[in-house]
Amino acid sequence: MVAIETTALTKRFGEVLAVNDLNLRIEDGEIFGFLGPNGAGKSTTINMLLDFHRPTAGAATVLGYDSQTETDAIRKRVGVLPEGLELYERLTAREHLELCVQMKNADDTPESVLARVGLSDDGDRKTGGFSKGMRQRLSLGMALIGDPELIILDEPTSGLDPNGIQHFRELLREEAESGTTVFFSSHILSEVEAVCDRVGIMNNGELVALDSIDTLREHTGTGGEVEITVESVPDDLQLQSLDGVSNTTIEGNEIHTHCSSTDAKMSVIRHIDTNATITGIVVGEASLEELFNEYTDSRDGDRDVDDDETKEKDKQEVIA
Repeated sequence: MVAIETTALTKRFGEVLAVNDLNLRIEDGEIFGFLGPNGAGKSTTINMLLDFHRPTAGAATVLGYDSQTETDAIRKRVGVLPEGLELYERLTAREHLELCVQMKNADDTPESVLARVGLSDDGDRKTGGFSKGMRQRLSLGMALIGDPELIILDEPTSGLDPNGIQHFRELLREEAESGTTVFFSSHILSEVEAVCDRVGIMNNGELVALDSIDTLREHTGTGGEVEITVESVPDDLQLQSLDGVSNTTIEGNEIHTHCSSTDAKMSVIRHIDTNATITGIVVGEASLEELFNEYTDSRDGDRDVDDDETKEKDKQEVIA
């Protein structure tokens, strides 16, 4: 089954084209990272998937259900952690979870959810005294209630400390292993790189990249670096004459080269091996941040309206 599918999904706010002709397909059981700078259209897309506002054109299905006409079926099967979720400060963490269990008619117990998100000792505290990280943990727990088939998370690691982020990664992997699809938007690229099967990159309302991180590296020529240590550096290596090799530097007995692909890295290693005695090799990959910059920096900058502004306009178009 396809977890999420959009067809020419488009949203305008007056003269602002927030999402333009989005065609996206998320397979069942994937962990999918949704990336983009401010104003790229990420939150607007999520809001259309959940029918918090209607598209100007196009269509979307979530778990096989139409996002506009079958919203009740979708909301029973989807867990959501929206960005900036406001909690009831006078209620305890346990009371929040009890409300969610009742609303979803779920079998979860507050104690089990609190333990799962690392808040076992804080269940009877009012959330008005929670730190941002604790609020985020509780919000994630609320999204997990009811064993959802799909989890949609908008900036889920905001406010989490390193331990909380590591715990978040483990939870996502557990969910994916049990068959749950995870769709999350994040500005923390290292978190996306650590857990995602595929990524989509939005820029100025358009999907500009969609694939695995390794494949995106190959397409952009941001393959990574090779650091080779030799007993003695030859006078003239001519590494830049090799296809896919650039930015060669030498520091003592270390040769550093930037390569556009795995094949280029192997060419460098073989070439040096025929001209010198290699004593060490370190191969590095281009980071997701480099790929992100490649797909967004070369295009237009931030738009005149960002997602926060569109959210204000969204409030007047929310479908209850």
